[in-house]
Amino acid sequence: MTITIDTHDFINAAPKGLRTESAGLTPAEFYDRYCEHAGPVKLSGWNPAGHRDGAASTATITFGDHHRTVTAAGSPVAAITSALYDEGYAVEILQFHQRRTESGTATFVQCETNGRRGWGAALADDGAESIVRAMIAGLSTLN
Repeated sequence: MTITIDTHDFINAAPKGLRTESAGLTPAEFYDRYCEHAGPVKLSGWNPAGHRDGAASTATITFGDHHRTVTAAGSPVAAITSALYDEGYAVEILQFHQRRTESGTATFVQCETNGRRGWGAALADDGAESIVRAMIAGLSTLN
């Protein structure tokens, strides 16, 4: 799903460390650096949990040449982190920041793998989808 955002509001929702690191970037440069999913891992499908008790969100993640479906009944962080680890991407979440904006839920994560750190950011209507997208964007900044 594509949503329209006020880019400046999105960037202003970022944690202080990321705002400092990205100072001087245009909104397009910020998006390219922190939100783009240009790496080998991509979110190719999302089915939100909805409002049912015990409902689970489902993400379909593409790892190069194959797909994997990940189901998360609660927060997707553990499920996605485990799926990434199983596929050879040992990612640690160092910082997590999530904030509701007028445009949706903005999520910012600082990831580390193999001694490299990078931020990922995403905005989505669904908070869990925003988390998954930010984690994958963070991983993309490390590749």
